[in-house]
Order: sequence, then C-alpha cells, then structure tokens
Amino acid sequence: MAVEKKNILNRLYLLAGLMFLFAMGITYKLIDIQFINGKEYRLEAEERTVREFEIKANRGNVYTEDGSLLATSVAKYDIRMDPVTVAKRVFEDSIQFLSRDLAGMLGSTASHFENKIRKARKSKNRYLEIARGLDYNEYQKIKSFPIFNLGTYKGGFIAEQRTVREHPIGKMAERAVGYADYRGRVGIEGNFYKLIQGKNGKRLKQRIAKGQWKPISDNNEVEPIDGKDIITTIDLNIQDIAHHALLEQLERYEADHGCVVVMDVKSGEVKAIANLGRNKEGKYYERLNYAVGEAHEPGSTFKLMSLIVALEDKVVDTTDVVDTGDGTYKVYNRTVRDSHRGGYGAISVARAIEVSSNIGLVKVIEKGYNKDPQKFINGLKKMGVGTKLGLPIKGEGTPTLPDPSDKDRWYGTSLAWMTHGYGVHITALQTLAFYNAIANNGEMVRPRFIKEIRAQDRVIKRYEKEVINPKICSQETVDKVHEILKNVVKRGTATNIYNENYELAGKTGTCQTEYWTGNTQYISSFAGYFPADNPQYSCIVVIHKPNKKIGYYGADVAGPVFKKVAHKIYTETPVLDELKIQEIPQVEEAYNAYNELLNKKLKDSNLMPDVTNMSGMDAVALLENLGWTVQFKGFGKVVKQSVKPGTKLDKATPVILTLS
Repeated sequence: MAVEKKNILNRLYLLAGLMFLFAMGITYKLIDIQFINGKEYRLEAEERTVREFEIKANRGNVYTEDGSLLATSVAKYDIRMDPVTVAKRVFEDSIQFLSRDLAGMLGSTASHFENKIRKARKSKNRYLEIARGLDYNEYQKIKSFPIFNLGTYKGGFIAEQRTVREHPIGKMAERAVGYADYRGRVGIEGNFYKLIQGKNGKRLKQRIAKGQWKPISDNNEVEPIDGKDIITTIDLNIQDIAHHALLEQLERYEADHGCVVVMDVKSGEVKAIANLGRNKEGKYYERLNYAVGEAHEPGSTFKLMSLIVALEDKVVDTTDVVDTGDGTYKVYNRTVRDSHRGGYGAISVARAIEVSSNIGLVKVIEKGYNKDPQKFINGLKKMGVGTKLGLPIKGEGTPTLPDPSDKDRWYGTSLAWMTHGYGVHITALQTLAFYNAIANNGEMVRPRFIKEIRAQDRVIKRYEKEVINPKICSQETVDKVHEILKNVVKRGTATNIYNENYELAGKTGTCQTEYWTGNTQYISSFAGYFPADNPQYSCIVVIHKPNKKIGYYGADVAGPVFKKVAHKIYTETPVLDELKIQEIPQVEEAYNAYNELLNKKLKDSNLMPDVTNMSGMDAVALLENLGWTVQFKGFGKVVKQSVKPGTKLDKATPVILTLS
C-alpha cells in the first residue's frame, strides 16, 4: 500500500514538474513575444491585417493645339466567371439566357458560350475568361446579364479593371506622340514621361472578412499627384491632310516608307508630322519616326545649301553662265550625269538649279573650292548644316558631312558628289529647318512640338520660339534663292505642281540609293514653302523606294503630296479677319436667317442625305441634327453609309458610317 502511494506521489510530482515547465515555457514565450521579438511580431501581424496600398495617379493627356485628344488613359475591363459558385437551380434556369446575351454582345453563338461555361463548371474552373478589353459602357451592360447580375459570390461575376493608353485619332502622328511602356519610351510621351506619369499615392487598408480590404480612414497617407497635360503644336486638320496625302501616294507608288512634315514658318511650330512604313501585308502604318530619326542622302534638295555657300563667298552669281555640255561630266574616274539626255548646254547658274542640273552645280563648286574644299565645308557648318537641331524628342538622327581633314573618308570625288547631295546624310526635319529659314528671311528657328505643359487649367510651362541662327546668310542671297525656288515650280522641274491661284516655292530631289547592291533604289523628295511671296508654312515630303516601274523622280512622287497639302490648307483652313461681321449687323441677321431656313428644310424632309466623301465630323454633325442615331468606324472621309440616300427617317435604325 505504501509503495502504491509512493508511485502516485511520484506521478503527481512528475505531472507538477511538467506543468511547471509548461508554465515556464508559456511565460518565456510571452516575454519573447512581448519584449524580445515583440516589435517583429507586431509588424508581421500588422502586415497581415494592415497593408499600404498604392493609389495610381492619373496619367496626363496629350492634346493637339485646339484641344483634341492625341493620347489619353482609358479604363478597360477583362471579364471572367466562376461558374462553380453559382447555385445549381440558378445556373440551370438562367444559363441559356446568359449565353444568348453574351452571343449578342461578343459574337459567336449562344451554344458556344453555353458549352464553354458548362465545361468550366464541370471541370471546376473558377476563373473562366469571358471577354477582354471591354470599355466602361460594355462593362456596365455585361454586368446586368442574367446570373452576372447576382454579383461576385452568387453569380460568379469577376471583373478586372486595367488602364490602357489610347490614341483617339487612330494611327495619325502615332510615332511623334510616342509611348512609354514595355516597348520603351519614344516620342513626346517618352520624352515627357515623368511629367505625364505623375506620382502615385498611398493609403492604409485593414483586412476584413472574405479577403477584402477596407480603408482605415478617409484620408490617404500620401495623396496621388496626377500627371501633367501636354499641349502640342499639332493642328488636327493639317495632320489629317498630310497623313492621307502621304498614304495615297505611298500606295500609288508601292513605296517602302515615307514622311511629311508641315511647319509654321515664323514660330517653327510643327503643325503635322506623318511617318508611314509598309508591313509584310503591304499595309502602311506609323512604324518609325522617319522624319526625326532617319538620316539619309538628300539628293538635289541639298543643292540649295551648296549654292548659298557659293553665293555668300562671292565665287559665283546666279546670272553667271555655266556650260553643262552634253549632260555628262568626268570627275576623276566617275561620271556626273544630268537627268536630261543631251544636257542643257550653256545656262545660267539660276537656271541650273531650276532644272536641277548636277553638272552645272558641280562645275560651279569645283571652280570655287577645288583648291580649298575645307572652306566649302566650313560655309555649310556656319549655316548649321551637319548639326543636330536639339529636338525635345528622343532619337534625332545624326547628320554627317565629309571633311577634308578625314583622309580615310575624303576622296577626289567627295566635293563634287556632296555638291548635289551624295556622301552627306541629313534628316528630313533638318532639311526642312533650312528651307524654313529661307522662307523666314534667313532666320533659322528650332522645330517645336510642344506649346504648353498644364496641370488641369493652369499653365506650368509655356514653350516659346527658339532661334538657332538669326541669319544663316545675307538678305541679298535670300532674295536670290527665293526667286529661284519660285521658278523651280513655275518653269523648272516641278511645273507639274504649279497653280496660278497660289504660288509655291521649293526644290525637287531624286537620289539613288543601294546602287552598290546592283538593284538601285531611289529616294524622292520635295522641300519648300507656301504661299511663295508671304510664306506661312514650310513642308517637306520624302518617299523611299518607290516602284521604279511606276516612277521615282521627286517631282512625280513627292511633289504631288506637297501640292495636295498646300492646296487643302488653302481651301480648308479658315481665313480669319477677312470680314468683321459686327460692323455689318444685317449680314449676321441674313446669315442666321439662312441657317434657320436650311435647318428647317432639312428636318422637314425626313430623308437620308448622301454624305459620302464628306469629312466624318461634318457627316456626324449633319445626321445627328436631322435626328438620326450615328455610329462610325475609322477616321477621315465617309466612304460608305449603311442607310441609302433618300430613305425616310427611322429613329430605331442607326446609321453606320465607314470612314477612310
């Protein structure tokens, strides 16, 4: 009995000892949690229940000078479904209705969607993709569909929002506007990335039931700062004109790529910049910013620069006579040729530029600079030729000029060939800046893409005109070459673009390229300005590798684009201050009465007009005023309308316009 009691006591002592050790362990753990590692545990607990969330800042927009959107951020929605969470009775009662509505909105058939959802439910796929990239209105619509209208937990509806960058005017000026994403940073968006991006904010949230997070307070820890808006110099009307004129000519001549730039003469503001390249399917899109980034041999547009150096150095005058012979001229082991077979004979220097005689200019420059070619190079550099413009857009091409000091790259033929644009490399925009200086009485201004940076309605920074060179040459020289450039269009190589109603001035360029491969290609160009006697705009057109069987001369390929841009700006751009209506009240009254009568007549007719070949904006405005519901696809002019002209008004039937 005593032994049994002793065993019981031993067991009690052991149990008490274990309980004591357990209590000591708990005490140690409490001390460890509270004091030794308390800070670390509290932080971990806080991280699990309280988290700092990033609040995305709204990115700034990019606008044309008149406030039209070039780039903006748009919310897009990806829709998924958890069919497993839907109650069986609800699923079976409504799946056919949901499938029908999805088919009507997204295309395909109702059976396709029903089979897809049933299969996902059977395989317990709780993250089935339904649609991607829906806009807000489409998101609201799909959210109201049967089953989906029950929400996330009862209807399995999952919507994921993301923000994408869009260009509302489509592909026009896409490369100049640029982007800043996984592809890199280019154009205006890339260069002004930090300003447009803004600064993200921060907010503390606490975890609540079902994995949801609730803000701890009404105030953010750090408020997001929205990105700044960029107001560009782009004129939407001129951009549309330049884009479509270039596209039409590229397609006609089956060219590889090309660019057009239109610039305001006085301020240097770039009003339009179009860059189009061809893909494998033969379609053209804004592939690269050729105007800014592609330095190439300019060909005969460079002759103007060569002539101005010679005129400034007094080695020649425009009235001097040069013998171009029979159209061929030997320089060491190479032959300079004129495009006109048999040559031009003895002609004035001015006439040599008008007809673009290679031989005429080569002889002039060789005679003046053969013994001191460095003087000729220095004359070009003094005018800014061969120097970057310093643009606010990344990727400006590097111009190059051969130099006699570089013995490895200077040959006996270098001077003669660079005279008419070979062996030198210069971008389209650098060439345009030079021609713009002639239009601007010798003042060279930096091409400008940005007018202002704004924070909502407040101007943060305004960009003003920048003068690169106040006078690239004397006024006497400016006046002489100005007359020559006018005569190029009147009686020279560009007579095909002459118009008696408004004078144009400029120079054609045709340059051979890839001749070393045995398959010579061409670069066709035209640089100039208009109106000739009071220049408002300068413009350059460069088209690479047109189909030689169709044509390749600068006058034929590039010239018509220049003419179309000039003509449409003349005819479609409003002329201001022609008439002050407030001084003649009866004119305003008559105008209003006419509009009222016209609108009444149109509305009373209740008939669909023919809007083909009208601009999209004008057609939409006209039809909506008549009471039609209008939808449109694309941009540009109307090429097709879904309702035939003469059809009576039916408000239930929308008019679908297809734009070019």
